[in-house]
Amino acid sequence: MSKQWYVVHTYSGYENKVKANLERRIESMNMEDKIFRILVPMEDEVEIKNGKKKISKKKVFPGYVLVEMIMTDDSWYVVRNTPGVTGFVGSGSKPIPLNDEESKAIIRQMGMEEQKTKVDFNLGENVQVSDGPFENFVGVIEEIYPEKGKVKVMVSMFGRETPIELDFTQIKKLD
Repeated sequence: MSKQWYVVHTYSGYENKVKANLERRIESMNMEDKIFRILVPMEDEVEIKNGKKKISKKKVFPGYVLVEMIMTDDSWYVVRNTPGVTGFVGSGSKPIPLNDEESKAIIRQMGMEEQKTKVDFNLGENVQVSDGPFENFVGVIEEIYPEKGKVKVMVSMFGRETPIELDFTQIKKLD
């Protein structure tokens, strides 16, 4: 039998507790040769608020935990009876493992994936440059590039409108 990734359903908000409980149970019940890794899929969410960059961890699949294991009656029992676990994902009573592509995609998304940026700015919004050579200039957001964390702002310089590209952290909303 080979090890595979299974999806375990948990009470919402209990994902990290289930991971900790399960890790303790694996040790106390000598299941290290059957149950290997437990993951709570997370990704970094970057939020820009008032020019400040804040990174928080966000659960990718709230209410689910991934368990890498060799499925036997014993290992099933250990996972299934861990406090906070409501069951395995699968049809009927038989848990269905993720296929290789699915598990690789999730693991890649957790560690090696681009950060997702939540943008607190809108097109056409008036902003003030808060940092850099154009500090204190006021302009209008023309374009937003969330994947780069940048905006194009039109500022009035020497009597004409000039586009400048700035980081989200270099601008702030006008009150």
